[in-house]
Amino acid sequence: MAIGTDIDPAGTAVARKHGPGTSLFAKAWRTADFKIGFAIVLGLLILSVIGPYLLNLSPTQFNVSKKFLEPGLLDSANMPYLFGTDQLGRDLFSRSLIGLRNALFIGVVSVIGMFIVGSAIGMIAGYVGGWVGLVLMRLTDAQMSIPVVILAITILGVTRPTPLTIILVFILAGWPAYARVARSVTLSERRREYVRAAKILGASDLRILLVHIAPNILPPIAFVAVLDVAKMMIFEAALGFIGIGVQPPTPTFGTIIADGTKYLMNAWWITTVPGLLLALSLCGINFMGGALERSRNKILQGVE
Repeated sequence: MAIGTDIDPAGTAVARKHGPGTSLFAKAWRTADFKIGFAIVLGLLILSVIGPYLLNLSPTQFNVSKKFLEPGLLDSANMPYLFGTDQLGRDLFSRSLIGLRNALFIGVVSVIGMFIVGSAIGMIAGYVGGWVGLVLMRLTDAQMSIPVVILAITILGVTRPTPLTIILVFILAGWPAYARVARSVTLSERRREYVRAAKILGASDLRILLVHIAPNILPPIAFVAVLDVAKMMIFEAALGFIGIGVQPPTPTFGTIIADGTKYLMNAWWITTVPGLLLALSLCGINFMGGALERSRNKILQGVE
């Protein structure tokens, strides 16, 4: 669905009131799945921000006299340790919520970076074409052939893993998928009448790309981007589990679960609590992504 321009009597370009991205999210918002998913993600986000400060318990301070306390939700004698404590007596409630915060931050920022880098390269390849487009797409194909886990192990294995380096690795691994979609949309849109009208009115190539073509990239890629947030959260947890994620003392889902696997028989909550939080957040994101995909299909079919 293209965002076009109308030419007024004075000869200026007037954008349509609502772009395809606005229509897509408006249609998705009318579905119950999107609202449920949004409520879950928003609730977890707010909880991850304010939750660690509610009980005023440090997520990194050792207290071995209180190790392996059962969740306070199951045993009132262990209040205020709502989710219990780990093998070093650290509060699992604050640790899990900080892990959730880190996972959401890395996932969202990584996908934003993928979208920006991939869309820019794809639009240039599709709009300029020729040898420039050919070289950019061959680079895209080459990068896409490298699995994200292999790339992460290669880079993070020789550097100190930090949230920034992990985000950069995810962006490096994920931008090709967005570039291919952006190129496909650009090839289709650059021949439309509104692009020709904009050129006649003297619009620069940069303005045409940013104002007229870029908004059309959002609908076919929005649900992929939302689902990629969940994928990046899983990758972040996996990297932490094998020891090349964000390093201690910063809590992450992967490191908490990895520590808890040694004590599954007598302290199951160490792995279960962060696992449930991760699963709940992934469910919320998948609800939103599924609603966006169905809304996009309805727009393509012309269904209101």
